[in-house]
Amino acid sequence: MRASHADRERAVDVLKAGFAEGRLPQQEYEQRIGRAYQAQTQAELQLLVADLPQGPMPQQQQFGPPPAVPPTFMPVQPVLAPTNGSATGALVCGILAPVTWGLTSIPAVILGHKARAEIRRTGERGDGQAVAGLVLGWLGISGWLLFFILMVFVGAANL
Repeated sequence: MRASHADRERAVDVLKAGFAEGRLPQQEYEQRIGRAYQAQTQAELQLLVADLPQGPMPQQQQFGPPPAVPPTFMPVQPVLAPTNGSATGALVCGILAPVTWGLTSIPAVILGHKARAEIRRTGERGDGQAVAGLVLGWLGISGWLLFFILMVFVGAANL
């Protein structure tokens, strides 16, 4: 079978590795590199790297689906820690605070503090959600406090 440019480059890579490992003297390395770039067939390339480890494997034509890649060579998928449920609850309660006239502000603050403590202890994700729930909850609580203080002053001013 005729050799492609990619086949020649693979053979040259094997030769480079063999030279770097001290398996080939420089003169022989240079001769083999020259012959690799002039090779016309895969058999010529196989002869050049046959005595070196990890030479190119002969490729046979395959019919049908390609074989499955062993899991050893698959990229490693990072294992993500789960998101803390209390953090999600704090964020949802904080977002709903304006809609519920601030009734969910206190649960947002409680869940936010609980979530941050759990996240520090267990290493779960969701710290940003917990902080957002805390901020929204405290904004709702401070809004109600400001409203009540204004009502007291308005009521006192009318007396």
